Amino acid sequence: MESTESSYVSSPEAPRRRSSPPPKSPTSDTMEKPTYVRFLVSNAAAGSVIGKGGATITDFQSQSGARIQLSRNHEFFPGTTDRIIMVSGSINEILKAVDLVLAKLLSELYSEETDDVEPRTKLRLVVPNSSCGGIIGKGGSTIKSFIEGSQAGIKISPQDNNYFGLNDRLVTVTGNLDEQMRAVDLIVSKLSEDPHYTQSMNAPFSYPAYNAMSYGPPNGTGGKFQNNKEDRSNSVTIGVADSHIGLVVGRGGRTIMEISQASGARIKISDRGDFMSGTTDRKVTITGSQRAIRAAESMILQKVSYASERAME
Repeated sequence: MESTESSYVSSPEAPRRRSSPPPKSPTSDTMEKPTYVRFLVSNAAAGSVIGKGGATITDFQSQSGARIQLSRNHEFFPGTTDRIIMVSGSINEILKAVDLVLAKLLSELYSEETDDVEPRTKLRLVVPNSSCGGIIGKGGSTIKSFIEGSQAGIKISPQDNNYFGLNDRLVTVTGNLDEQMRAVDLIVSKLSEDPHYTQSMNAPFSYPAYNAMSYGPPNGTGGKFQNNKEDRSNSVTIGVADSHIGLVVGRGGRTIMEISQASGARIKISDRGDFMSGTTDRKVTITGSQRAIRAAESMILQKVSYASERAME
């Protein structure tokens, strides 16, 4: 398995610059404890965060004092085609860096819109399953107070059993930039109180096995799979509405290529006019091991359902 360090693309350690030393108090001491936050960005967005020759990420690290790391190209969070950003440092440094990253992505997404209404977007945080209880609180009291305090929508995904050994869940924060930042402040502050959370800072990126399709147990035993059904080549055909095929293919075939590389499956789409019997759905044939097929199917359906959600909003 790759080391944590080699799994990330990052610029050199950010210089820790401060205009004046902070006053020593119990509160500021808590704020200075190193912690981290992880969240997802698309492959294209990751490029704009890094910048030409790493200029943008270096600038953000310098401005914030935090360290910003990205999973490598095509190393995605399981079940998605999104890369992982990890920001580490004190809570104040982390909040400054996350604000810089999100503001940059927003300005690129909505640069052509002149509407004064600030767009509401979704930010997906990656949180260890063992730390989610602290965010939820007794009877959901903590998450309710976070929603009220930030005015953002906050939802925690159920644990995904499709991926053996995956111990992380997604916390989706919906709102404008200010609302999202208030929610991130509350969530990260709460997570940093959990000693198990801060301990896992040194092992933040644990998904290369999923992207390389080596689905053995995490301790490495039995990882060779001289195994039966799982490694045999299978084929499944699913239907995708003709109007959504473009989302699955992506510009210049980029999305379908990313899904194929992330899942390890081969994906073939029927020609125009060649539909599933009795429907106007195009045939999407996925070939590979059962696990590869499941991963690819999950990513394709996620793309389609996200588009359907957007259309309904």
